[in-house]
Order: sequence, then C-alpha cells, then structure tokens
Amino acid sequence: MKTIKGIAVAPGIAIARAFVLEQFRQRVPHHRVAPEERAGELERFEQALEAATNDLAADRDRAASDLGKEAAKIFEFHLGLLQDPTLLGPIREKIGEKGANADFAVASSFSRIIDQFNSMGSQVFRDKSRDILDLERRVLDHLMGRSQERLSRLNEPVVLIAHELTPTQAASMAIDHVVGIATDAGGRTDHTSIIAAAIGIPVVVGCHAITEQVNDGDLLILDGRGGQIIIDPDEQTLASFNEARDRMAQFESETAQEASADAVTLDGTNITLLGNIEFPREIEQLKKYGGEGVGLYRTEFIYLTNDTEPTEDELFTQYTNAIEMLEGRPLTIRTLDLGADKHTQQQALEPERNPFLGLRSIRHSLQHLPMFRRQLRAILRASVHGPLKVMFPLITTVTELKQARMVLDDVAEDLRQEGVEVPRDIPIGMMIEVPSAALMASTFAKEVDFFSIGTNDLIQYTVAVDRSNERVANLYSASNPAVIRLVKNVIRAAKRRGVDTSLCGEIAGDITYTMLLIGLGLRSLSLVPSQIPRVKQLIRRVTLEECERLARRVGAFESQRRILRVLRLETARVLPEADGGWNAG
Repeated sequence: MKTIKGIAVAPGIAIARAFVLEQFRQRVPHHRVAPEERAGELERFEQALEAATNDLAADRDRAASDLGKEAAKIFEFHLGLLQDPTLLGPIREKIGEKGANADFAVASSFSRIIDQFNSMGSQVFRDKSRDILDLERRVLDHLMGRSQERLSRLNEPVVLIAHELTPTQAASMAIDHVVGIATDAGGRTDHTSIIAAAIGIPVVVGCHAITEQVNDGDLLILDGRGGQIIIDPDEQTLASFNEARDRMAQFESETAQEASADAVTLDGTNITLLGNIEFPREIEQLKKYGGEGVGLYRTEFIYLTNDTEPTEDELFTQYTNAIEMLEGRPLTIRTLDLGADKHTQQQALEPERNPFLGLRSIRHSLQHLPMFRRQLRAILRASVHGPLKVMFPLITTVTELKQARMVLDDVAEDLRQEGVEVPRDIPIGMMIEVPSAALMASTFAKEVDFFSIGTNDLIQYTVAVDRSNERVANLYSASNPAVIRLVKNVIRAAKRRGVDTSLCGEIAGDITYTMLLIGLGLRSLSLVPSQIPRVKQLIRRVTLEECERLARRVGAFESQRRILRVLRLETARVLPEADGGWNAG
C-alpha cells in the first residue's frame, strides 16, 4: 500500500481500477517508408487527421449539450489549429518527401512546437503548448490506437490517471465509467481543474509523478477531500473508505432533501446563500439547490470561448436570459475579469512577465474602454428586466473605483439620451480581493452599495502564493491569520457604514469555514450551487453565539494549522456525518 499526496479539487471518494492515460511525449517508433508506400502513409495520416477532427467536433457538440453553446466554442479554436498549414505542412513534408512514418512525423513535428513554447519561460506559452499537446494526442490516438479507443471500450468504473489534462480533455471527460481523476500537474483553480470538477466526480491534481507510480489496473482509492491517492490499499483501509463513501452518499442524499429549507441558525439568524455561475444555464441548478439568487456572475467566459469579441446585443441577450431565469431573484454581474493567465495574454503581442500583478480585471477594462463600455451598455439595458447589481473586480485604489463608476454613469447617460430606459437606483459594488482594498475598506464603503470578498485572490495576494502552483499549494490557506484579520476588517468597516457584504471565494462553499464566517459577521455567502445544501444544513444546526465564540477563539491563534484544526473539529462536532471518514485508513 502506498499513498500519494496532491491538491484536492473536488470532494468525494472513488474506489476503482486505474486507467493510465498514455503520454505521447514518449518515444514513438521511427522507420523509413519506401517511396512507393509514401502515398499510402500520407493517406493514413490524412485519415487520422480527419478522425481527430471528427472527435473534436463530437466533443464540441457534447459540450454544447452538457454545458451550453458558449462552453462549446472553446473547441472551435482547436478545430482551427487542425487546419493550420504551419502545423500540418511539415508533417506532410516529412512523410511524402523524407519518407518518415506518419506516427514519427506527427510526434516530432508537434514536439518541436511544444518544446518551443515550453522554453519561452512563460505560463502563457506553456498554456499554449497544452493545446498543441492535446491535438498531438488526438491524432496519435488514431494512428497508434491508444487511449481514446480504450476509453471508448470501458465497461467498468476507472480512476483516470494522467500527467495533465488539457481543457478540451476535461470538458469531454463526461464518461459514465470515469469515477475520479488524478494528475501529475495542475492547481486547484486553473481552468482545467474547474471544468473537471464540474463533472461532479472527485479530482486530485498536483500529484507530481503519479503517472510513474501507478500502472493500469492498480486498485486505487482517490480521496477528493483529503487530496490523496492510495495505491493497492489493504483490506482494512479499503473497508474503511468504502464505509466512508457510503456515509457520504447518505449525507448528500439527506442534504439534497433539505434544499428548500431556509438557511436559518437555531437562534433565528438568517444567512443568504447565493450562487456563483459562469453560464446562465446553471441557474436551473441554483434554483434546484435552494439558492436565493446569483452573488457572482463571471461574465468573461463568453469572451474566453469566442474567436471574436461578443457584440452588445449578444451580451444583452445573455444577461437578460439570466435575469428571466432567476424569476425575480437578484443577479450580481461582475464586470470583465480578463488578463492574468486568460485569453488576453494569449492574444498579446508582448505577454506580461507577471500577469497576476499586471494589466488585469478592472485595470484591463479601464484601458480597453470600447470593450468596457460595450459590456456596461448591455448590463444597463438588461437591468430593466429584473433585480440586478453591478460589481467591479480587483479594485485596488479609490481612483480606480471612481473611474469605473464614471464610465458607468457616462454610459447610462448616453443610453438615456438614446431613449433607452435605465434605472437610476442600480446597486454598485466592488470585489475586495487585495490587501490594500481590505485595509481601506472604510474608505471604499463611502463609494459603494455593497462589498463581495473574493478570498481566492485575497489569499493569493496576502500570502504571496500563486494559487495555481502545486509546488507552494501548502502555503495557500484561508486559515492564515492574516487573511482572517483582513476579512474581519472588511466586515467591520462595512457594518459601520451600512454596506452589505458577501463572500464569494472558494471557502464560502467549504463547511469547514462556515461557522467562522458567520461568527465574523457575514450574513451572505455566494458559492457553487451544488454546495448550497451542505452549507445550509450546517447553518441550521448552529447558533450565532456558537459561531461568534469560535471566531473569537481562533482569532487569538497565530498558527494557521491550529486554526484549521480547531475549525475542522468544531465542524465535525456539529455535522459529524459530513466528514464521511476523510481520515479513514
């Protein structure tokens, strides 16, 4: 029995045999093709290319069905690459003129481009190389008959093991027999991890060399909450995790039944539970799980999946659909959070060396005013259809906030002059995502109607840890005392000024932190819709006094490990069935 530690991305326990996704950067056989056979070898390549293209198209159609048409647009870029002559020309030349076998011609040509991108020393270019690697895998699948064929023939549950998954692989992984995923690389909040976790199975990433330590057919336990994979477990460990998995299934069933209940503490304190969404279609799931509205609508996804910038009317349609689907529930639209490792870096002539500290979020919008104004026009036009709030991301200075509000006011005035109805009382808010904003919360509170604390970035900037870097993942923790003090400062400042405050980071859906957040003074949380029933169940079992006492207790601690230990113990006391035996074995 051996245990490998990684980064927990999606909770749950999977127990199944391993399916190791082959890595095509390994050696591919090379042999000379006789001149009279080269036409046939070229035809073999063309057939593989056509089959790979058809696979991509099928994945696109499945993504459109499962995730919506906007998510499916990510595949259009890859389909375009498979028609790029700068990629395909050298392959055809190696086969037709130099007599290389098709397998080697594909592997060597793709590898050269991948190595070039990886050598550029930028995360942006490394992300580009993943797209090329995905295409290489697809073509070699058909030339060499490997993983995709085996995946399609699966007739039993498996835990998928891979070095890393590209976003397209993750989006096309909705296969009935894949019950868990573990990878060598990756971070908790990168796009691939988010997509994989959305499938609803346990995921552990950042396991370093798991592909070298697991063989096809090995029995695995994948613990998606504890972030570990156990290889060839003994009978006692296996029995313990089987029992834990059964308890978790029972708990999830019970929490789902309470989805319609109110999120009220035992002593009558109401907690508003909202949803974080990227697609309007997620609103149906939000309503199913008892969400009271949308606390964070990430609007950049339509930009990330389009080859061209969406029009004002396309944005208006998206926002209006979301408002109508909510049926009177509030919608908080966050303006574009572009930049950093997203598509703006991929399109830039000179990608930034450190985009997380560069031209991202509101800074990007203020320097790309036509795009920003186009989005704001769509938002304001949609606002007449239902309750809507506007929220600006990554505000670091009062000047940025005032500039953003000035642009919004200017757009609103333009629309009114055009005869378009625009409400004059739309709530305006901001994300608190950096220490400077948290420390100056009292000043910012004079300028906005509400705050939303984005702990994903707040933690990253407070402890100086890249939240997508598995090498320093152990330092990225919401239980860091500095983070807790900043959150507390924001809540106090907002309360003094009468400003509503919510929290929309990852910890909003982690029941380990629910009592602490309530105890610190939060009365609104925004989380992934499927997490709402679990958080709601814990809220209904505690009193406000218990939560405040816990917040005071951990507020005196100087160690994040001690804080996390106490939070976990208190959560297990209140809701023992939620633990599911995470520490089993």
